Amino acid sequence: MTSIRKKYNKEVVGKLKQQFKLKNDLAAPRIKKVIVNVGIGKFLNDSGKVDDILQAITTITGQKPLMTQARKSIAGFKIREGLKVGMKVTLRGKRMWNFIERLVGTALPRIRDFHGIKESAVDSHGNLNIGIKEHMIFPEILAEEVRNIFGMEVTIVTTANKQEEGMVLFKALGFPIEIKE
Repeated sequence: MTSIRKKYNKEVVGKLKQQFKLKNDLAAPRIKKVIVNVGIGKFLNDSGKVDDILQAITTITGQKPLMTQARKSIAGFKIREGLKVGMKVTLRGKRMWNFIERLVGTALPRIRDFHGIKESAVDSHGNLNIGIKEHMIFPEILAEEVRNIFGMEVTIVTTANKQEEGMVLFKALGFPIEIKE
């Protein structure tokens, strides 16, 4: 078990139960899954770059990504229905906790001029959405081997019902949430 998972089980559940007046441990908000999404639209014509992105996402998450297809045609973006436009990985269980540990402990602090995650990144259902501009912030990626820099979106899905519950969960787990003054 990772330290964030241990912290959740030992400290955070009790804190959430007390703050939201819950009677059962299982009623406390918890993280269900993490989804990592990458758009490959600008690299579509170059299969070598797509393979590099696939390899990088596999290295970062420890799981092979699923190719996503366009649901409908959009002429302005030169996209046809069924065209492969992205990759996504859904992490659960041990891989999810390991990814969260690396994201919070190593990757986010490596972002230049990082002041914390904005409170608006937590939606009305308590899920956290983070946009990452450069995949090179992850320690698994060696800067010398990177040929293409790409961004990704990380969504952390919780069982929280409100934004407040999600915010308390993420702050208690040690996510660097930006405090408004």
